[in-house]
Amino acid sequence: MQSFVRRWRRTRRTIDAGMTTAEYAVGTLAACAFAAVLLAIVRSGPIKSALAKVITTALGIAG
Repeated sequence: MQSFVRRWRRTRRTIDAGMTTAEYAVGTLAACAFAAVLLAIVRSGPIKSALAKVITTALGIAG
C-alpha cells in the first residue's frame, strides 16, 4: 500500500508540472486584453467627456 501512495504522489507531481506557469500566462494575457478594451472605452469621446465632467465636479466640491 505504501508503494502505491509513493507512486501516486510522484505521478501527481509530474502531472501538475508546468501548470502554474501556464495559468499565470493565460491570466496575464487576459488581464492585458481587458486593460486594452478598457483603455479603448475610456478614450472614446462620450466617456472621456463624462469622466472629465465627473473629475471637474469632484474637484469643484473638494476645493
